[in-house]
Amino acid sequence: MSTITRASEAARPADDDPPRPSTRGNAGQPLGGRIFNGFSHLFLVVWAVMVIYPLLWVVMSSFKSDAEVIRQPLSLIPEKLNWDNFSRAWVDGHLGSFFGNTLLVLAGSIALTMLLGSMAAYVLSRYEFPGNRAIYYMFLSGLTLPIYLAAVPLFKGVYNMGVVFPLLGPNSHLMLILVYVAWSLSFTVFFMHSFFRTLPNAVAEAAMVDGASHSRLFFSVMLPMARPGLISIGIFNVLGQWNQWYLPTLLMQSVSGEPKNQVIAQGLIELSVNQGYRSDWSGLFAGVTMAMLPVLVVYLVFQRQVQSGLTAGVSK
Repeated sequence: MSTITRASEAARPADDDPPRPSTRGNAGQPLGGRIFNGFSHLFLVVWAVMVIYPLLWVVMSSFKSDAEVIRQPLSLIPEKLNWDNFSRAWVDGHLGSFFGNTLLVLAGSIALTMLLGSMAAYVLSRYEFPGNRAIYYMFLSGLTLPIYLAAVPLFKGVYNMGVVFPLLGPNSHLMLILVYVAWSLSFTVFFMHSFFRTLPNAVAEAAMVDGASHSRLFFSVMLPMARPGLISIGIFNVLGQWNQWYLPTLLMQSVSGEPKNQVIAQGLIELSVNQGYRSDWSGLFAGVTMAMLPVLVVYLVFQRQVQSGLTAGVSK
């Protein structure tokens, strides 16, 4: 009996054996993974500084005086808050009219882009008919065309159209709205086409069984289900059209001496170019801040919807 006991005790591993050295960290990750995470976090910190510092520098410089901007250009702390810079940029720099023109154009272009783009994407993604893929690839081909290649025919077409229909000619809000819609439609159709394909067929079939028409099915059932995708592509279109400078500069030209209906991007460029020898740097920074903050606030408010819209197609 004692022999068996001693044999079992000898076969049992000793409790006081020293632990083997582990190459894993406290979090249970390998050493290589910890190094990679360290480099990735360092890269993200550097990237955040590169993005946040210029924005913060512009905002804080808008409160400085012209002498302070020149004397301490990289300082983030102004000596005092000069709120009159914003009123001077708004009134003397005519940013108020630029904002009004921009909001008028974007209200029409975003609404038309979302309506036409979602309708086209829905039909191309949910219905099979001859030429479906050809039409879809025609929309995709618009993503490959640089806008600079279409500058000359676009300008000539707008100018000739204005001879017959002045509302569709140069320096017209309606003309710029339609050009923005054509410019943004390709990416909108591409994005919403992928999103509509992820929506369940059972809901659409149930609505059709209940007697819903195709238009009612789209507006009452499918479009509300695609709200995350609509918000995401809407934010992208707002950012792209708000920052657009080339198309307004090309098309918003005065034909018969009337004032140009400039948008915000044109106004900021003209404000910086027309200073001449009178440098109003504080007013320029104030104008840039006022042009930057609206889109920044819109993105911060809807960032969760943007993320859910971008990941909805993957998660489903």
